[in-house]
Amino acid sequence: MGKKKQLIDQIIVVINKLEEEYAKDIKSGVLQLTYSRYKNALEILENDEDIKGINISGGVRAYMDSYNDYLNTLLGEMHKTEKLMRELS
Repeated sequence: MGKKKQLIDQIIVVINKLEEEYAKDIKSGVLQLTYSRYKNALEILENDEDIKGINISGGVRAYMDSYNDYLNTLLGEMHKTEKLMRELS
């Protein structure tokens, strides 16, 4: 599987996790910003647009700074996504 496909799949994992576990919280604050950036990243990748428009880096840090929930599984998924993004760039 190519890196781009892996990244798309991982972005979908994060989006689904946000929608399922944080439905109320993705309407404002850091989670809303994270959610909108991941949705935008997915759109860019699916439409074969320039990946320079993807802005998901730093999401893990922003979440940790806001929630101090270091054991949250969302962080692991976001970390995987940021790592794949760095590898693709």
